[in-house]
Amino acid sequence: MASTVYPVASGHPDLSGTYIPTLYAMKLLVEFYKATVFGEIANTDYEGEIKQHGDKVTVRMLPSITVRDYVKGQGLNYESPEPATVELLIDQGKYWAISINKVDEVQADIDFVDKWAVHASEQVKIEIDSDILGDIYDDNHASNGGATAGLESSSINLGASGSPLSVTKSNVLDVLVDCGTVLDEQNVPETGRWCVIPPWMAGSIKKSDLKDCSMTGDGESVLRNGRLGRIDRFTLYSSNNLHTATDGTDSVTDCIFGHPTALTFASQMTEKEVIPNPDDFGRLLRALQVYGFKVVKSEALGRLYATKG
Repeated sequence: MASTVYPVASGHPDLSGTYIPTLYAMKLLVEFYKATVFGEIANTDYEGEIKQHGDKVTVRMLPSITVRDYVKGQGLNYESPEPATVELLIDQGKYWAISINKVDEVQADIDFVDKWAVHASEQVKIEIDSDILGDIYDDNHASNGGATAGLESSSINLGASGSPLSVTKSNVLDVLVDCGTVLDEQNVPETGRWCVIPPWMAGSIKKSDLKDCSMTGDGESVLRNGRLGRIDRFTLYSSNNLHTATDGTDSVTDCIFGHPTALTFASQMTEKEVIPNPDDFGRLLRALQVYGFKVVKSEALGRLYATKG
């Protein structure tokens, strides 16, 4: 094990800590944050309605209306559409709170307060992202997951409990195309589609036969620039926050794909304040973010139950 100070021969005085001070680097150790994706895959269509007041908003869905054949002279059948509603609740919150001693703040050689605040804010984002991805993975429409996915075909295997889909570099592109087909059968808009996959699947894509850069919509091959880009109308995001589980002997990941209309997110009453410490010299820093999310259109959300092949 390496010594914490420069080695000193026996009998020679060690001045470390007496005349030789301990110096600290001016730059803090870089923190590697998990990538967050909820801001890219969710819509915030209803956030404005509750930004100032209220703890929930009732989302009114378009009703289903029957289209019938017409014959001249026939009587018309009228119906009274009943729109469904979904409640978006602002029922979750994250906070952080730290104490800053005035002596420490004055004597410190770096502005650590701002750095700590930024670091805490990033941690909040990660926690919210984990909450969302770990909750919505099974809120998809019944035809958008499982071994018989596809509203029209019922013939697309996206993996099921007890039999997760094995994904390798040889079939990963076919799997993504199948995910796109599932959304096609639900008539989900092509623009804005997204897919969140784990890093190991992202690696499979980079190792695959994806040589044609036009497939990703980028100017370069993914093998050359390391960027996943777009594949089969999906914007791909790699995340470590996806839900994982053990199925038998397999480690599985619940990959999700869909369209921003599927998931709505709203944040309310975000507070960040500094107050004097009533019990000591210094300040108390604290921040609060309350939020809510809801899958409001399940047919625009799909689930890929995958294991690394």
